[in-house]
Amino acid sequence: MKLLSQLRTSTFQLALLYMVVFATSVFLLLAFIYWRTAGFMTAQTDQTIEAEIAGLAEQYRGRGVNGLITIIRERVARDPNAKSIYLLTTDDFLKLAGNIEAWPEGSRSESGWINFTLNESVGWTGPERLARARIFEVQGGLRLLVGRDVDELTNLKRVIETAINWGMGITLALALLGGFLMSRSTTRRIEVINNTSRRIMNGHLSLRIPTRGTDDDFDQLAENLNQMLDRIVYLMEGIRHVSDSIAHDLRTPLTRLRNQLENTLITVNDEEAREHVGQAVAEADQLLATFNALLRIARLETRGNAADMKVVSLDELVSDACELYEALAEDKEQQFEQSLAKGVMIEGDRDLLFQMISNLIDNAIKYTPEKGRIGIVVRRDGNEAIFEVQDSGIGIPDDEKDQVFQRFYRVGKSRSLPGNGLGLSLVSAVAEIHKGQIVLSDTYPGEEAPGLTVTVRMPAFTAARKRIKATQAESGEAAGSESKAPAETSGH
Repeated sequence: MKLLSQLRTSTFQLALLYMVVFATSVFLLLAFIYWRTAGFMTAQTDQTIEAEIAGLAEQYRGRGVNGLITIIRERVARDPNAKSIYLLTTDDFLKLAGNIEAWPEGSRSESGWINFTLNESVGWTGPERLARARIFEVQGGLRLLVGRDVDELTNLKRVIETAINWGMGITLALALLGGFLMSRSTTRRIEVINNTSRRIMNGHLSLRIPTRGTDDDFDQLAENLNQMLDRIVYLMEGIRHVSDSIAHDLRTPLTRLRNQLENTLITVNDEEAREHVGQAVAEADQLLATFNALLRIARLETRGNAADMKVVSLDELVSDACELYEALAEDKEQQFEQSLAKGVMIEGDRDLLFQMISNLIDNAIKYTPEKGRIGIVVRRDGNEAIFEVQDSGIGIPDDEKDQVFQRFYRVGKSRSLPGNGLGLSLVSAVAEIHKGQIVLSDTYPGEEAPGLTVTVRMPAFTAARKRIKATQAESGEAAGSESKAPAETSGH
C-alpha cells in the first residue's frame, strides 16, 4: 500500500514524465547513430562492388570476353573465402565463370541491386550466408553478377540493434529507479510536513515542522509555515485573552444583574410587574447560558487533546444522564427507551463526555413532540464504542446536516423553539477531543417527521490498550505522555 501511494504522488508522476522524455531522447539519438552507422557500412559495401564492376568493365573493354572470364577466375582463385561473388553467363544463363552456379532469386531494384542468400539454390556448398550484388548485361548478350558477402555486416547490424535495445532497457530501468528514489526522498519530506500538520490540527499547537538546514525549497516552505503557526498561536492567545477579559468583565455584571432581577421578583407584588421581571430573569439566564457555552467551546477547541483522560464506563455515564432527564421526558409523556450494553469502556474526560451526552439527550427531548419516542443506545462495534440518540422530532434536512455543527446555526423548523444554536457545536468539540465521529441520519426516513438519530463513534478502550497502559504505568513512561488540564464542569 505504501508503494502504491508513492507511485500516485505527483513527484513520481513528474519523474515518470521526465523518464519518458529522457528515454525518447535517448532512443532518437541511438536510432540516428544506428541509421548513420548502418548506412555508412552499406554504402561502403556498394562502393566496393562498384569498384570491382569498374575494374571488370575495364578488363572487358581491353581484353574482351575471354579476358573477362580469365580475370573473374583469377579473382575467384585469390578469394577462397568467397567474400566477393561473381557469375558470368550467356543470355540463356549458361555459366561461363564465377563462384556460384545459378542466378539467385530475390527482389531486384530498378538499378540492378539485389539482396539474396547464398545456399543450394545458387550452387553454394558452404553454410548459408547473406549477400548483396548488382546485375547488369554485358555487350554480346552476356549477363554479369558482381556482389559481396554481407553476412558479417548483417551480424554487426544485429549486434548494434541488440546493444540499442539493451541500452534502452537499462536507460528506462535507471530512469525509473531514479524517479522512484527522487519521489521517495521528496515524499518523505512532504510526509513529515503532513504528519506534523495533522498533529497540530489535533491540538498540539506547540509543534513545528522540522527543517534540515539546507535552505532548499522545502526548508523555506517549512519556515514559512512555522512563522504562520507562530502568528496563529499569537492571535489565538490574543483571542483567549479577550475571552478571559470578557469572562471577568461581563459575566460577573450579568450574573449580578440576574440576581438583582431575581431579588426584585421576590419583592414585587404586582402580577404584571412580576411577569415582566420573570421574563427579564429568563432572558438573563439565556444570555449567561449562551455566553458560557461560547467560552466552553472556545476553550475546548484551544485545549485540544489536553483533556483529563481516564478510563470511563460509557454505559454507566449514559445511565446517569438518562436518570437525570427521564423525569423531563415523562412530563412530555414521551417514550424514553434505553438499550445500554454493559461494559463499554472508553478513555476520556468524564465531565466533558457527560456534558456531550446531556446535550444530545436534552436536544432530543426538546425537539420531540409530546407522546413521541426517544431511544438511547450504547453498544460496542468492533474497536468502537457507540452512543446513539434517536428521536421522532422534526429532523434535519439532508442539505443542512453538515451545517448544524456551526456556531449559532439553527434549522429553519426549530427557530421558534428555545435555544442558541450552540449545543451541537459543543458536542462536536467534545467528540473531536475524544477522536470521535458524529453521524446524523433520519430515524424514520421518508416520513413527514423523520426524526433525528445522532450517532457518536469513539475508540473503545480494549484489553490490549489496557495492558499497554499498565505496562507504561509500571515503567514510568506514562508520566508526562499527555499534558493534563483541569476539566471544565460548567453545566448545560
